[in-house]
Amino acid sequence: MNVNQHWASIWGNAVSIAENRPERYAKNITIRYPIRVPFEGKALRLTFDNYCGTEPITISKTTLLVRGKEGGRSSFLPVTFGGERVVTIGAGENVTCDPVEIELHAGETVCVSFYLKDFTLMRSVVFTCGKLSGGLYANGDETETVDIDINTSRATKLNYFLSNVSILTEKVNRTIVCYGDSITAQDWPDDLQIRCQKEGFNHTAIIRRAASGTRILREYSCLTYESYGLMGSHRFQHEVPTDGADAVIIQQGINDIIHPVGEDVNIYRPSPDTGSGAGYATTMQALSPLVWQRPDLLFRPMSDLPTVEELIEGLKIYIAQAREMGLKVYVGTLIPMGGWRTDAPFRQEMRHAYNDFIRTTDLIDGCIDFDAALRDPARPDWFLPEYDSGDHLHPSKKGYERMAAEVPEELLK
Repeated sequence: MNVNQHWASIWGNAVSIAENRPERYAKNITIRYPIRVPFEGKALRLTFDNYCGTEPITISKTTLLVRGKEGGRSSFLPVTFGGERVVTIGAGENVTCDPVEIELHAGETVCVSFYLKDFTLMRSVVFTCGKLSGGLYANGDETETVDIDINTSRATKLNYFLSNVSILTEKVNRTIVCYGDSITAQDWPDDLQIRCQKEGFNHTAIIRRAASGTRILREYSCLTYESYGLMGSHRFQHEVPTDGADAVIIQQGINDIIHPVGEDVNIYRPSPDTGSGAGYATTMQALSPLVWQRPDLLFRPMSDLPTVEELIEGLKIYIAQAREMGLKVYVGTLIPMGGWRTDAPFRQEMRHAYNDFIRTTDLIDGCIDFDAALRDPARPDWFLPEYDSGDHLHPSKKGYERMAAEVPEELLK
């Protein structure tokens, strides 16, 4: 490697726990993800991660296809692991492929395709969406098919196993990691990458490490909520170390505040299909209808609610870990949640106190005030209507674009 070159990530995602379904095994399918190239490179390598898997997986074949800015195509390039085409990844493990020598130019797209021949537990996965996100899966081995038939394939916003794509590039090129929950799993990191392209920040790649429903301090161990992912102590040090990264933007904490619900709906109740006798009848009479309508509430006890001090301490651990990685640290304030289904004055008070810490602490390199950018001046706990997706927690498309616009230029240069 040239002393003026290094590996820098140009695409990445968190690895989280898949929702448990009877069809959680797959066989004889190809998965393809298109990766936009933000700056030039001389080689490429892929990381596949089975961090949340409970059994090994085997990838039978992996290929690369470069699509030029004008639609030109190169031939498929094989990807090997220790010189072998087939690779098995143990439960909780990851593997990086042998470097693939390839000339890459800004604006091109690299299609990464991999084939799962045998039954595979599709457990290590994360949902993302945005203008640069998504892929497809197809029946059979389509790893060397240029245009996969629409009749045998389907688009997906789920990212399985592939957790990082890095290229060998000039040291001037670098990576920013966006870390968080569903807010960051959605559009604004993609919008930020597009902003970099439009505004001439051509040496910066934006990487997303986000998983919906995740919290800083808690995680679910029940089947109902398992897909909500890992807590911060199981995520941050696994996800954030990234080739070429020199900064991280942290935007997390809202789920710690909004998930816990009242004790009256968190009392264990027997199933209505089991039990008998006077005790069962008494239980049924006392049962709130909400429990049967929303059994998931049983797994969201009010005891999960942290104090503001505990939540801030969790954020401080992130900051300390990021410093140990040599990263600059920017933290985004928690955005409005007025009208969300568990909105309550005490939750808003927690959000404000947490945001006040972010705005005033000297432990970080900068606060990105997403809250101030998206809130309605007439109702500060609520979104401006044009920035509300409709659920009063996640921004609209315009809201995500506004978040991307709020990131300071000094961080992107």
